[in-house]
Amino acid sequence: MIEDQLDRIDRNILAALARDARLSANELAGKVGLSKTPVQARVRRLEKDGFIRGYSAVIDRERMGEGHVAFVQVKLSDTRSLALAEFNRAVQAVPEIEQCHMMAASFDYLLKVRTRDIAAYRRVLGERISALPHVAQTSTFVAMETVKDR
Repeated sequence: MIEDQLDRIDRNILAALARDARLSANELAGKVGLSKTPVQARVRRLEKDGFIRGYSAVIDRERMGEGHVAFVQVKLSDTRSLALAEFNRAVQAVPEIEQCHMMAASFDYLLKVRTRDIAAYRRVLGERISALPHVAQTSTFVAMETVKDR
């Protein structure tokens, strides 16, 4: 199923679940104007077709001791397919890297890194990120405040 095959109800289901994944089938049905059984069938189809990849809880990272956020621009020394694959694989093993995006920019990747504090970040940068395959240069930007985090 491609995006164009989603109807208005499918899109409403996805929007409602993106706001609150804990909605019961009855609550979701009421929000999209269907009964429970067809909504459940649509949700199963959306899951099967990969539009819904999973469900998660929104965690208060500050309370978990992970309130320090840094964004790291990474330039690689080699950007051939094999080098990119090696970097991509290695990034998966660094738990402090919350997000990793390949960029079309003057750098190759943008990482979102979450740690307890700046000292912990310095250790992660020096011991883990800089040691990733083919890393030639990094630049760090520290977030002072999260204004929107969807």
